[in-house]
Amino acid sequence: MSKAAVLPSRSTRAFAVRLSIAAALAALVTASACSRREAYVAGETPPPPATRTVATADTMHGVTIEDPYRWLEDFEAEEQQAWIEAQNAYTADVLGQHPDRAALRARLDELFKIGGIGIMWQRGDRLFFTRRDADDEQFVLYVQEGADGAPTELIDPERLREDAPVGLDWWYPTHDGQLLAYGISESGSELSTLHVMDVDTRELLPDRIPNTRAASLSWEPDGTAFFYTRFPAAGEVPDDELHFHRRVYHHTLGDDPADDPLVFGGGLDMTLWTGASLSMNGRFLLAYVYRGSSREDLFVKDLELGGGFVPIVEGVEARSSGFAIDRELFMYTTHEAPRGRIVRVDLTNPSIEHWVELVPETEHTLQSFLYVGGEILARYLENAYSRVRIHALDGTYLRDLPLPEYSSIMDWTGDWRGREVFVGIDSYLIPPTVYRYDLETGESELAMSVDAPIDTEPYETEQVWYPSKDGTEISMFLVHRKDIELDGTNPTLLSGYGGFAASSTPGFARNRFLWMDSGGVYADPNLRGGGEYGEEWHRAGKLENKQNSFDDFIAAAEWLVDAGYTSPEHLAVRGGSNGGLLIGAFVTQRPDLARAAICDVPLLDMVRFDRFYAARIWTPEYGSPADPEQFAWLYAYSPYHHVREEERYPAVLFTTAESDSRVHPSHAMKTAARMQAATASGRPVLLRFERQAGHGSGTPMSMILDLYTDYYSFLFRELGLRY
Repeated sequence: MSKAAVLPSRSTRAFAVRLSIAAALAALVTASACSRREAYVAGETPPPPATRTVATADTMHGVTIEDPYRWLEDFEAEEQQAWIEAQNAYTADVLGQHPDRAALRARLDELFKIGGIGIMWQRGDRLFFTRRDADDEQFVLYVQEGADGAPTELIDPERLREDAPVGLDWWYPTHDGQLLAYGISESGSELSTLHVMDVDTRELLPDRIPNTRAASLSWEPDGTAFFYTRFPAAGEVPDDELHFHRRVYHHTLGDDPADDPLVFGGGLDMTLWTGASLSMNGRFLLAYVYRGSSREDLFVKDLELGGGFVPIVEGVEARSSGFAIDRELFMYTTHEAPRGRIVRVDLTNPSIEHWVELVPETEHTLQSFLYVGGEILARYLENAYSRVRIHALDGTYLRDLPLPEYSSIMDWTGDWRGREVFVGIDSYLIPPTVYRYDLETGESELAMSVDAPIDTEPYETEQVWYPSKDGTEISMFLVHRKDIELDGTNPTLLSGYGGFAASSTPGFARNRFLWMDSGGVYADPNLRGGGEYGEEWHRAGKLENKQNSFDDFIAAAEWLVDAGYTSPEHLAVRGGSNGGLLIGAFVTQRPDLARAAICDVPLLDMVRFDRFYAARIWTPEYGSPADPEQFAWLYAYSPYHHVREEERYPAVLFTTAESDSRVHPSHAMKTAARMQAATASGRPVLLRFERQAGHGSGTPMSMILDLYTDYYSFLFRELGLRY
């Protein structure tokens, strides 16, 4: 893959962008306190609880694989639960020793009272949005009538709570905003039950549909029925298949969901996820088949004429999605355009050779688009931050939508029949803010913001470029106080993800101000495997190229040291989920490069990852252990299998949760046990197992405060910091 195909020009790369956003808000801390960095010396780390081993081994493709901690995979059994309690007690003991733990918690409590703005949908004159204010435990769903209306509460998950935390997983309003379908689950499990609310009266309709995790749902124009996805109920399929068979059904309000007809997906491989979208006139049903983060097949059925589904995109390695008006589909696709383009498809004649290109591929990465008021708003990533270009329906460029510099679009919405767009933005130094943009006048106004009493003037953001192991240049954002000195002693937190075409873009994280208050640097690289520079960038960090993601992250750490920002003794790393795999690979491949690591809800046993929950759907990203060639890729970096005896590992904090329905807790449990037994550094290897929580969704702020108190107690302890 040529670098020219996936990177901006060298003249663009060569600069380092420095910016600062002044805020006319009261500071919570003084500049002298912010710049304070005092030394802390931790006492001797007590030994971890003993973990028994069981001689267990498999032979796969001629390779013998020892797995002495496999017994921990059955984490709900009595002995394993006792082991978890012992590990949690050990972690609490170690992290509770820092003398500033109470001060860290108090500061985090202040920061987390800065609210947030989440998902938005505009339907007619109604704007639906989620928002969290200072004392809210979770995001609350509101509806607002018109631009000047007062928001009123629709759903507060905390009001639905009985014994366990309740999460609002997803929601879809009707075209007129009169009804709302939404999913509720407990303990962060995301195993949703569908409900329907009358928005005017707040009354619930009798319709209840279980097993609607991550539902795709599309209302019929008159609001009397919808197409939706659900999973099988217990007893319908074997227990190990309950996380599969996601299929499209049709539900008419008032009918028994057990009688809902299967519309699409019957006969497909059980691991394939499907989705549905109905044209605005209700005539054409679009059906999606997710085949991994690089491919999504798309089919259409004419409900007026009948017949079967006809392919729009099938059998090509491309992602495609669209918005249908009458018989025209305006579609985003990466087919023959790794950085994305927009085409128009006649749904009565949808084959590829009849597509009409409207917005061609550019040097920047097209993320998505909106169709509003007869115009197309195309959302791009330009060097990993957001830009919006507006086009006429024939593709003619009209103008840019103004955005603050170096910001990211959190979410945006507009009714296709209207002439306004709500755009939510943030950045490392800009709190969540929503602007209303008038397509008629080209003017924008503040529509919504959060109370954020932080003076951001002392801080700045840089964008830098550094070479990875193979010479590929990688972009990275750095955020820190303006007055830091490049003397190699700055505490630095390097975070990363690098997978599933997900992009790391500037975003507002309240807790980071505690870190920067203490002289800390935050580093956020755009690793291969992500989507910042198009599909080629993604493919350069998946399957047989997955090691590139790890090399990019390792090179970021080396660059931070060489450039004088920090040193291995002052560097910490963090990542979650696929980013947890990244941290596991970093720690096992380069344990010398960091002092501490936080490995959240991680994938770590890449030989058995596909045996748990729905992880088999990730084989297009990682590969399948059942395939000899792909097994070789996976085993070559699988962190659990590369823990070495007597290695001087950094301090590591592994986290997992009992209701995680994505990544099995045994990944963190097994690797923590193995590393505790193997490390020779004297630094702690800790496991934090959260009860009544999942992969992160639906977690109340009180639990998040507990979690981040542990994070910072760990970081301050290991990097020798006072607060």
